[in-house]
Formats: sequence, C-alpha cells, structure tokens
Amino acid sequence: MPNTVRTWWGQSFLTALEKFTDSGRLSRGRSYANGRKVKHFEINCEHVTAQVRGSINPYYGVYEEPLYTTTLEFQPISRAKWAAIIALMASKVSILSQLLVGEIPDNIEESFAPLNMSLLPSQKGDFTSHCTCPDWSNPCKHVAGVYYLVAAELDRDPLKLFELRGLSREDLHTELAKTPLGTALSAELSTEAQAIEPATGLYSEPQIILRPEATTLKSFWQGDQQLPAVAEVPQPTLVSAILIKKQGDFPPFWERDNSFIEVMEEFYTRVRTKNGGILD
Repeated sequence: MPNTVRTWWGQSFLTALEKFTDSGRLSRGRSYANGRKVKHFEINCEHVTAQVRGSINPYYGVYEEPLYTTTLEFQPISRAKWAAIIALMASKVSILSQLLVGEIPDNIEESFAPLNMSLLPSQKGDFTSHCTCPDWSNPCKHVAGVYYLVAAELDRDPLKLFELRGLSREDLHTELAKTPLGTALSAELSTEAQAIEPATGLYSEPQIILRPEATTLKSFWQGDQQLPAVAEVPQPTLVSAILIKKQGDFPPFWERDNSFIEVMEEFYTRVRTKNGGILD
C-alpha cells in the first residue's frame, strides 16, 4: 500500500478516523500496512476482516510470530434513510453524474447532513473494531493498520464506502437510475461509442453509387419525400458537459493528482470570462 492515499475520499476516511484515534497508534498502524504485516484482508458488505502478523518478543515469551484476527464492523444506514438520501443525491447533477461513473463528489455529505447522517464515519458509534491481540487499547496498532488498508481500497473502489454503510453498488445505481435526472444521465452513459475503423490510405477513394433506373431529375434534386415545413427544434440535454463528466475525476489518461472535472470546469470558466464580450 502506498504511504499516502491519492483520492480525497480515501484521505477523508483517514481524517475522519483521526478525530477519535490516537495519532501515535495511527502512525504505527501505517507502518504495519506498509510493512506487509497484513496476511489476509477482505471487505464484505459492512464487515472488514484481516489477519495481521504480530511481533516476536522473547521478553514476553513470544518466540514465534503470532497471527491476530482483526475485524471492523460499520453501522449500516436504514433503507428508509437511504431512500431519502438518494432523493437528495439525485436532485444535484454534480453529485449524480460522478456517482454513476463510480466516483464520490467532494460535496457528497450535503445529501446526508439534512438527516443528521454522514457517509464517512463521524463518530465512534459509526463502527466497532476488535482484535485478538493482548493490547487492551482500542484501536490497537493492528486495527490502525487495517484503517489504512480500507483507505487504500477506497482509493481503488470508492463505492465500497456505500457498501460499508449498507448499500450495495447495484442498489445504488438502480435507485439513482429511477430518478428523472438519473434516467437521462444513464441513457447518455449507456450510449456506446462507435468503433474507429482504420483507414487503408491517406486519401479516401471515392465510392461509386449506381443511379436507380427509375430516378428522375425532380426526385434526384428534391428527393422522393417532401421535407417538413417546420423543422423540429432539438431539445437541450439535461446534463451539461456530459462528455467530460463521463470521464470521471481520474480517467485513465489523466496522470495528475487533481480532479480532471475540476480542471475542465476552471478552464471553461476562464474562456467564458475572458471572451465574454465576443460571446455576447
């Protein structure tokens, strides 16, 4: 696991735990996570289990490396409260679009605050921890090491944070897609891009199309069907900048640490501000 997490949600997870965890134990836990002391690690819904190697200490009569079982159990949010939270998340395009592409927006907690809830653990009662080691303090260094592994896993798959609070990714996408904005955005996201066909040469060759025998000069120039007198006005898309938002905060081609969406928003704001007179 890297020494630091890359995404804001992974770092926010650790920051939330620092509020009620001793900084010294967190530091020792980081060394455990980086030192490959964790033999087995698994996240299953709201439960996190790990097998952590202990230390050999002849002074205490420990001559063989012990193996401790460490567990974290997060408090799930009820289905009724999830329904209200999903309605709030789906009312904001900025939140909805990033969730549907598998990322968590930095203002996600705005949808939890009206219900006095939070997605990230905000108090000790949001989860419980246990370790089979003889250390009486909780969290011990083994539990603290598992904290960092959970943060690293959230870096790779942020929607696991919803699973830790009792909502699977399948249910999250299904419920979001049922909302009006979710329906429109899901249709855009499900549109398959056309495959690129390689060209055989630098210049394309003209294609010969045979003229049908029954074609007249009038039908050739005017067509067989009369055009409508009034052209249909295209409806604007419900989601602005859909091509950019489909990429997410960290698309494969984006090697910087800051958000791709935020950079593009700032870029277009500068263009619109600088050239406001021309655009008007």
